[in-house]
Amino acid sequence: MAEQYIQSKLVSLLKQEKIKLWSPPFTTDNNEANQQQMQELAVRYSQVVDFPLLDVQRALEEIRSEAIKKGKGNQTYRETNVATLELHLPKDIRTGGKKKCHLETKLDITTQVLMNKITEKFDIKHIKLILNGKKLSPGERLDAQNVKNNSKIMVLKVSEPECKRVMVEKEEKTRLQDESVQRTRKGFEILSERDGSEDPATTPFLEIADQKGNPIQIPAKEKKALILAMGFHEKGRALMKRKEYAAALCHLLPADEQFSKCNSALLNTVDNYAVLQLDIVWCYRGLEVLDCLNDCKQRLQRAETCFLRCYGEEQQRLQQIKRNTGGEDVLFLRLYLLQSLLAYLNGHGTQAAEKLRKGETLYSCLTLDPDKMMQLMSMGFSEQEARLGLRACRGNVEHAVAHITQRNKEREEIKWKERENRRRRLEGINTLVELGYSNKSAARALHETSGDVDEAYRLLLDSREASSSGLAQPDTNRQTKVDQMAYLGFQREAVEAALRLTRDDVFKATQMLLDNQGQPPADMPSPSPPSSSSEEPSTSNSTASGSSSSLDSDLVNEVLEHIPRHEEDYLDVTLEEESDLIAQIKSYLDRTSPSTH
Repeated sequence: MAEQYIQSKLVSLLKQEKIKLWSPPFTTDNNEANQQQMQELAVRYSQVVDFPLLDVQRALEEIRSEAIKKGKGNQTYRETNVATLELHLPKDIRTGGKKKCHLETKLDITTQVLMNKITEKFDIKHIKLILNGKKLSPGERLDAQNVKNNSKIMVLKVSEPECKRVMVEKEEKTRLQDESVQRTRKGFEILSERDGSEDPATTPFLEIADQKGNPIQIPAKEKKALILAMGFHEKGRALMKRKEYAAALCHLLPADEQFSKCNSALLNTVDNYAVLQLDIVWCYRGLEVLDCLNDCKQRLQRAETCFLRCYGEEQQRLQQIKRNTGGEDVLFLRLYLLQSLLAYLNGHGTQAAEKLRKGETLYSCLTLDPDKMMQLMSMGFSEQEARLGLRACRGNVEHAVAHITQRNKEREEIKWKERENRRRRLEGINTLVELGYSNKSAARALHETSGDVDEAYRLLLDSREASSSGLAQPDTNRQTKVDQMAYLGFQREAVEAALRLTRDDVFKATQMLLDNQGQPPADMPSPSPPSSSSEEPSTSNSTASGSSSSLDSDLVNEVLEHIPRHEEDYLDVTLEEESDLIAQIKSYLDRTSPSTH
């Protein structure tokens, strides 16, 4: 990264003096370097930036060569429509130590064709291509995905088959990774289509709630996007904690796409979107690809702006909501460190040093006394509770005990409120069922009337409202159907079971009993209730206890596992990676002259 820092500093000087290295007197007519002019410029610049002369010479020639290549590429594109793409290769296959290379191609081809060209040229298989933080779809054309001449594309290696066994293992990992993304999407789509109108004792659903457990009303058109965004984010964060950054990125980028569908006013009032932007750039850092992505700076800027809006300029809004601000400092720590690293890569040594100092100050405040941790854990608190409590109270043990105790009490109150809401809803359903309505109709009517049993009953009695709402009237003809089929010689219990399985379709129920010796098949699943509009994931924890089908149940239970049990899990970090990054940035800055700081 030191080479990139030198180049960035020199590019800044060249722009200030309006020097064009690709033109005379620095470049001859046949595009060769004018050694004398380049040498004189290198001597002058090495004195200005105080870098070794040899390093400046190499950097200037690299800048000149890249400019020549870009100029040729632009001319070629104008004349032939053949674009030049700047590829940033994985660390272990970089040719000649260079992280980037160029590839000429038409833009009216699919991404898969480009991937085939890359695998052939660089002898690398199983790759994904990333442009401005978004994965290029293999089946779509490049130009349809905003790929242009001189676009910078990151080549992300999914697997490297060194032998057949390794290849099979890697391919299986890739398949599972892609499958994980699809299962995550499907699971949260199922949850997004539930509105709580089903039986609350058997069908889990999620809702967005504030920190007091109160449901937040979200416009219906944004609900599905929001639940998918939050679901993908939670799965990505789980992978980040295992340092599986490539897999995490495959979940975080879809989360970003879903968040973009939400109203900007909503995103500016909650910190979820800001945390996601921070997490994406943290993954780029883990993959060592910060330098080839144009949107890193914009993502960090969006994160910082959103944090300030959500928390207040002096975190006064956060203080009012949570009564403390220490926990969120870990987010600003990562923000400052990433901003420092990006500033260094862009040649801004002074800014990098300033951001690093801010990060180090926060790091020292967030580093916890092991004795205090042990003291809290000996009281029965978990390691996570102790860490979050001490940081929230800035190291004060007594305050941390009170804070953790209060948060646990509030959490129990939220759970009790959720149980009470479910209990009352179930009682309401049972009351309406006793009056002759089906579970589905009763649950839907209660949802329409916000749980008011009397209003739900009036709604069900009104045939016009029931019809317009899709609500069924009392099942007065069920008994007639049972009598008709019993007359044919079937047992009443078998008839009732068959009617339930076929949604009261007499013909299908009769055929089912005829095909199974008068008994409904034992292994046939119950019919799935139709889904309604969407509802969102809760910041409090929802529990699963059954589903409309075994597949849906598996998917729902799987994705619910990624919703953390503690609402501040995203603030719980050990600071190991942060410590390593501080040391890394320091080493970069130490290589530069004091005059650049």
